Amino acid sequence: MASDDPFSEQVRQCAERIAESNAAALSGLFDLTAQRLVRFAVSITRNQHDAEDALQSALVKVALRPGLLFRADSPWPYLLRMVRNEALIIVRRKKRCTPTGHLSDLLTRRLVDEVELEETHRAVWQALRTLPTEQSETVVLKIWEGMTFAKIGEVLEISPATAASRYRYAMEKLADKLRTNAEEARHG
Repeated sequence: MASDDPFSEQVRQCAERIAESNAAALSGLFDLTAQRLVRFAVSITRNQHDAEDALQSALVKVALRPGLLFRADSPWPYLLRMVRNEALIIVRRKKRCTPTGHLSDLLTRRLVDEVELEETHRAVWQALRTLPTEQSETVVLKIWEGMTFAKIGEVLEISPATAASRYRYAMEKLADKLRTNAEEARHG
């Protein structure tokens, strides 16, 4: 535990500089903590990109309300809790979309092999084109634009529940279409 004391003190100093409205201190906090926080978040999300999103969300909250971290009795554990909470939000959101969780990852993850990436994008866009417009536009706004269902509803002039319903139906259809195409490719 003694080895964490200097680190905790460094986090406290960064929190103090951030609270003094020193924007550069936020990058210092990121440099100091990012690797550890992402590693922690990966243990919750089981996904590097989701872990990075959790870290980003937590740091945005620190930037918007710098006094929160500074006033915490122990800034490092407080920051860990912030990242944990953001990671849990991401996990819960993904669990609500369990049947389409893999599709969501497929649509948003970075693939190492550029050829595979191109083929994947082509298959997804072809499947997306088979959907009714009101469903495909909801998917694009949700996945690529990162909008909430409330914001999608505002853009499309529908209720958030309708946007969520269209998204769910679209993702089910997309998953079925992509699964069928993959099976046909394996057997064809």
